[in-house]
Amino acid sequence: MNIALIAHDKKKQDIINFTVAYKHVLKNHQLFATGTTGKKIADGAGLTVHRFQSGPLGGDQQIGAKIANNEMDAIIFFRDPLTAQPHEPDVSALMRLSDVHLIPLATNPAAAEIMIQALSRGDFEWRQIIKQNQQEGKRT
Repeated sequence: MNIALIAHDKKKQDIINFTVAYKHVLKNHQLFATGTTGKKIADGAGLTVHRFQSGPLGGDQQIGAKIANNEMDAIIFFRDPLTAQPHEPDVSALMRLSDVHLIPLATNPAAAEIMIQALSRGDFEWRQIIKQNQQEGKRT
């Protein structure tokens, strides 16, 4: 599965700790991240991460494009709800796209842990069915 990992500045250490703790699950998936977050995860957890631009420079929108093209299966986005973000419209658009395209989105470590447990059990296999159905629809 393709999983996006995003964290606001004050939550970067939290997502690094999370990826270290769940490296055994995450290493079995393709990981994508916004710029700095991706570098910190790669360095801290030793995971391979495809890096986009940083969030304020368009990384959130690049992940949004993957969602719109049915190329993203889940998002873990550790948001900082107490600090105003200069790119808040991009964050809101990313969350809206997740809802429109039925992409699971965890915005804090508690929800992300539930998501990781579900991933390890194979509970997101329905994403593969959706992708297959969309591919078949394009061919007819």
